[in-house]
Amino acid sequence: MTSLTFENISVRYAEATAVSSFSDTVRPGEWLCLIGPNGAGKSSLLRAAAGLVPHEGRILVDGTPLELRSARRRAALIAHVPQSPSLPDDMTTFDYVLLGRNPFVGYFGRESKHDRSMVHQVLDRLCLEEFAQRRLGSLSGGERQRIVIARALAQEAPIMLLDEPTSALDIGHQQQALELVDTLRREHGFTVVSAMHDLTLAGLYSDRLALLHHGHCVASGAADEVLRAETLSEFYGVSVTVHHEPDGTVVVIPRRTAPLA
Repeated sequence: MTSLTFENISVRYAEATAVSSFSDTVRPGEWLCLIGPNGAGKSSLLRAAAGLVPHEGRILVDGTPLELRSARRRAALIAHVPQSPSLPDDMTTFDYVLLGRNPFVGYFGRESKHDRSMVHQVLDRLCLEEFAQRRLGSLSGGERQRIVIARALAQEAPIMLLDEPTSALDIGHQQQALELVDTLRREHGFTVVSAMHDLTLAGLYSDRLALLHHGHCVASGAADEVLRAETLSEFYGVSVTVHHEPDGTVVVIPRRTAPLA
């Protein structure tokens, strides 16, 4: 079980600041969900943790700065599902998901029987086995997104970074993918950091929410603490009703700001 710590993380692109002094510790097995309007800094923070953009501050795994680890070791520790992945059209689904096992294959080695079995298990649990030999270029956007999630799960990294992992999925496949991530993190103690626009799903699956606005964390805590109508109105500029179910689920319902004609 692995912790992930952000210490005063800032990300800048030229003169623009995407993330400003973000600090948080995600405990082993915890799911932190980043929410906020477009441009709030959610993706930039995940990309910094994945080592894809330069940043100020420190990112630590179990107390050790990631910068002190080799690229291969980082790949074994962190799996990243990007918001807009680029997939090779001519590769089969099975071979693409098998790439998730690369951190466990020696420089001159080949994938083991266990590696290939792991890929079949993940494809089966995401109902993707029928696509195993299909070329990625022949699949729909939603199918491709599920396959990117499958590759991350096959990686078995103790930390998963999910950037809008269900944005192209219908409601059934959204639930299927998030339930599988949640089941695996409870079974294996995965630590999850995600960015999601669907606030109801964000509150339903995560342990904590961090609301970002213009790169700053403006609210953090459990769903019932962060998903408040007045808070969402202030930082999203929307009119919503927040409903609390008896089981603790927080449902965010958009409201029209003008009466129906």
